[in-house]
Amino acid sequence: MDIPNASTGIPSFLAVSGAATSDRGAQMVEDLLQLGIAISSEGELSPVLERIVTQARRFTGAEAATLFLREGTHLRFAVVQNDRTRRRLGEYAMQQRLEAERLPLDVPSLAGYVANSGEVLNVPEAYDIPTDAPYTFNWRVDLATGYRTHSVLAAPLRDAARRNLGVLQLINAVGADGQAIPFHPRLEEVGRAFAAYAAIAVRSARLEELSFKDPLTDGYNRRYLMLRLYEEVSRAARYQQPLSLILLDLDGFKAINDRWGHGAGDEVLKQVVQLLASQSRRDSVVARYGGDEFIALLPSTTKAAALVYAERMRAIIERYPFPYGPLTASFGVAGFPDNPGSVADLIKSADHALYEAKRQGRNLVGGL
Repeated sequence: MDIPNASTGIPSFLAVSGAATSDRGAQMVEDLLQLGIAISSEGELSPVLERIVTQARRFTGAEAATLFLREGTHLRFAVVQNDRTRRRLGEYAMQQRLEAERLPLDVPSLAGYVANSGEVLNVPEAYDIPTDAPYTFNWRVDLATGYRTHSVLAAPLRDAARRNLGVLQLINAVGADGQAIPFHPRLEEVGRAFAAYAAIAVRSARLEELSFKDPLTDGYNRRYLMLRLYEEVSRAARYQQPLSLILLDLDGFKAINDRWGHGAGDEVLKQVVQLLASQSRRDSVVARYGGDEFIALLPSTTKAAALVYAERMRAIIERYPFPYGPLTASFGVAGFPDNPGSVADLIKSADHALYEAKRQGRNLVGGL
């Protein structure tokens, strides 16, 4: 990381002159070009955003950074880079604490102000913001992580239509003595440039996400499910965290198609996906696996908790007033590490549990 000058807040590559400055400027152009290539070629959004945040910290001398993505009326923590907090809490614990700290856009905060206004914000000291300022510092995040925020440079992620997709927030420029100092105003354009690249990456990913949706039900399709399954199984094995998978099949669905037609069956499938999604956490994946089979992928969820979820969904579907008559579903539950193995093994375990539920009379949860 380039350490800013302690008295001016300018990173060393901006503080020097002549060939050195030219070399650093050329390096930044090269890095931005490489980011552009990564955006167009990388299949996953998260690694690209991590790379953008890393480079933004490098060129601004920021000790830490957060990239928020806008989701409706909230901002969620999409990327968090804070070496001090990570060393103290561990990567997983840090992510879990911030996962619960979604920022409502109608509650005053620095990131919320930038997301709503579309302006770059450069705050020398977060705890010294005047009371009449149109923004305030959300100290609850510091409380949750045990970190101490001083200077903040925040830039909006804006797409070509000037819609705000999120916020890149750089935290604590570091002086030559290792202490936090304000971000120099010349760094505001640097922050804006990296935020623009992040906006391009987010927009590209959201366009690609359309190819991951089942056009009938608006749930995720099998292609996306398999990509996420491999990712989550790998993560669960690496961090020794639980992961659960629920396979469900609608009982007697063929009779609805035969009696009322495929249009009626399509409407039922849509309603089932909506029911599953409404009862699932934000990080869960609800996907149509094929025909009238669906899978709910539940990261960081024990098999015992997944069995409770499946039983709740079984009861909700049984009671739901479908327009073409009552409907039930059978469920098969598998979980890591209870059912160890590969992605194929996990699906096979859930499929076997589903078969047992069907064999024992349907409208049951298998996998106990």
